[in-house]
Amino acid sequence: MNIKTTRLVSTLAAAVASVMLVSAAQAKVPQEQAKKLGGSELTVTGAEVAGNADGTILAYDGGMKSAPACYKGGEFLCNPFPDDKPLFTITAENVDQYKDKLSPGQYAMFQKYPETFRMPVYQSRRTFRMPEHIAELTKKNALSTEPVGPTGLKNYELQGYPFPIPNNGLEAVWNHIARWRGDALDRYAGQVTPLANGAYSMVMFRDQVVVANKLTDYEPGKDDNVLFYGKQVVTAPSRLAGNVLLVHETLDQVKEPRRAWIYNAGQRRVRRAPQVAYDGPGTAADGMRTADNYDLYNGSPDRYEWTLKGKREMYIGYNSYKLDEKGLPYDDVIKPGHINQDLTRYELHRVWEVEANLRSGTRHIYAKRVFFLDEDSWMAAVIDHYDGRGNLWRVAESHEILYYHVPVQGYSLEVLYDLHAGRYLALGFENNEIMGVDWNAKFSYGDFQPAALRRAGVR
Repeated sequence: MNIKTTRLVSTLAAAVASVMLVSAAQAKVPQEQAKKLGGSELTVTGAEVAGNADGTILAYDGGMKSAPACYKGGEFLCNPFPDDKPLFTITAENVDQYKDKLSPGQYAMFQKYPETFRMPVYQSRRTFRMPEHIAELTKKNALSTEPVGPTGLKNYELQGYPFPIPNNGLEAVWNHIARWRGDALDRYAGQVTPLANGAYSMVMFRDQVVVANKLTDYEPGKDDNVLFYGKQVVTAPSRLAGNVLLVHETLDQVKEPRRAWIYNAGQRRVRRAPQVAYDGPGTAADGMRTADNYDLYNGSPDRYEWTLKGKREMYIGYNSYKLDEKGLPYDDVIKPGHINQDLTRYELHRVWEVEANLRSGTRHIYAKRVFFLDEDSWMAAVIDHYDGRGNLWRVAESHEILYYHVPVQGYSLEVLYDLHAGRYLALGFENNEIMGVDWNAKFSYGDFQPAALRRAGVR
């Protein structure tokens, strides 16, 4: 289907047009353009400050500046907008009225599940916010960060957004890959891959992640090609418990591929895992996602040609605090075919549209992906996946929330729908776990070395 894109306001169009004249090899933006970041025209992340013409998207006023009164501290959040009601609900009966504000994949979900799939649309709130020091790093990156071919970055500050005023699609997707996601996190999160009838078995992970320069014993120059370290321990079910995945996420993954190791608790053996990349199988995912489907998209972007298509208005999952409610039974969320859409919240936001087509001479099970990136946070809101015959195959949706006490934008859930199989994968369940997301976790270099896997994998 053809996608109707919305026109940029004239000030932004002029800014982007002038930046596009800069050589693609020199991604740094001119000083006069960078000065617009954080001003009256562009936010620090490069989003339009202004709202849209009809007032359904408001002007950005700095986001949610503090935690709501209902928040009493701790790792679990409360819903800052409990009294909000849907403005309207999109169903299979009226979806054609809103088709221009949906992705092809979202539209296909109404065709696949006409009786049950719906999108409750709420007032749009631009709640995204980030710490001031990340804003300053983003401004520095705008003047200094450059791409290294199709694979990496140089002169990047390790935090902050690398290309708040992108020249092309590759730079736009780098903003998602390297976006601000906190200094470190420690969380328990559940993943399900329900059968077509809704039956599921929860797989629980303990995820631990830290940005390289936030290790307690960080040494400048050591592992200077590493963006962050991550460790994922399977804690349930018992047949998988104790298996561990360790990743050193490199910035240039062709120069130095992602370093990954797996500890198999049954074999009590640590081994390298080069398959944890691209379209290698996702952990305990029953074939329902690839390694680079995690976080909607991750890893090296070198297997695709990236085209920046422009900006448009779209309904995306936003301020989805109902899905993150403490004590919410998982059975209330996990339903046949798709999650319980009555618990979702969609808002109208502007998104960048980026098309990724498989590069000649490379392979991947997804021949094309079309990304829709939230203009404020640069998080992937929706990604449509196409197979080698050009058919729409899978639809990824994120349901964003602001962890307002940090602050960092994250997902309450990320969901990947398989239109062919009639199944889906949902990741991020923490509602009934012993802890939420601990954003103040402290880690040392030794916590993310292969020798630590045996300790982490003790059942």
